[in-house]
Amino acid sequence: MMVGGNIAGHTRVMTTAIVLETGKGNFALAIALGLILLFIALLINLALTYLQMGKGSA
Repeated sequence: MMVGGNIAGHTRVMTTAIVLETGKGNFALAIALGLILLFIALLINLALTYLQMGKGSA
């Protein structure tokens, strides 16, 4: 399954980190990373909604 890019020792996207940690059996870290990723998505969603609401009233 392709979930993102990774250059060993240099870069790792969160989706790849979640898959790798799950594969190693480190479920606590994988869940924590997943929750952080959900929180980031929620913040971006809220920010964009706020910006769009401001433009609609002008």
